[in-house]
Amino acid sequence: MNDKRHHREYEVDASSETVSANVARMVGQSKRVLEIGCGPGSITKILAQQGGCMVTGLELDPEAIKKAAPYCVRAIQADLNSSEWPSLLDGAENFDVVVAADVLEHLYDPWKVLARMASLVNSDGYLVISLPHVGHAAVIACLINGDFEYHDQGLLDRTHIRFFGLKNIEDLFAQADLKIIEAMYCATPPEETEFAASWSKLSSTLQDELMRGRHSAVYQVVVKAVPINYAGDAVSLVPPEYNYRRPLFPSAISWRKSLGQYLSPQLKQRIRKGLNRLGIRL
Repeated sequence: MNDKRHHREYEVDASSETVSANVARMVGQSKRVLEIGCGPGSITKILAQQGGCMVTGLELDPEAIKKAAPYCVRAIQADLNSSEWPSLLDGAENFDVVVAADVLEHLYDPWKVLARMASLVNSDGYLVISLPHVGHAAVIACLINGDFEYHDQGLLDRTHIRFFGLKNIEDLFAQADLKIIEAMYCATPPEETEFAASWSKLSSTLQDELMRGRHSAVYQVVVKAVPINYAGDAVSLVPPEYNYRRPLFPSAISWRKSLGQYLSPQLKQRIRKGLNRLGIRL
């Protein structure tokens, strides 16, 4: 095995609430899996070793394939931007699960690729897909600040060429004749994202307004989807009520209101001055 760490390689704690761990849990145990864009095998390893799955991996990067191959029954070099990649699986049985973890946003035509993926699940099969959510409040902060800068990783990864809001994700699956039957949200407060500096430039009032959105803290989404003619109802990615986080005080505005109930004006002023010196605005 190649011991040199690949730049896309990372450890997955299968018991955590990370997107990768939730992808693995959503796949299930002892499945025949096609992992699209398996990279160096970070998720593949969990599926094979802890999930008892038989994984066929597709990946463009030859160095990543070398890393993933020990955890695959078959590892194939494939360019997902080419219309020819499904032919690499000619003769193979359809799969219990087709997985694409943070892959579709890197492709020229994710709509077509997803439709092709849908044709590769068996009669009881399903797809497990994760996607970044561009509607996160921190990304909106970047737009407000006029600084839509790409990063080495995260929501604005330099290699991302497609962006999706929750409705766009629903539409992506619908056009492939798929329905979402389960969804998991990875929520991250703006101040804990790679855009924390841009977020901090906004006034607390504007931050409060941006955080009023039901999905403003959703960083990534993991979904399970099946062909539209399978039994069961579809679920909406934007439910009527969904609490993505439950802070002690829901917003800076309510924090100030609560502060005012218990402290004298003089003490409040002293606290504000001290916090301002630390760069904390209320």
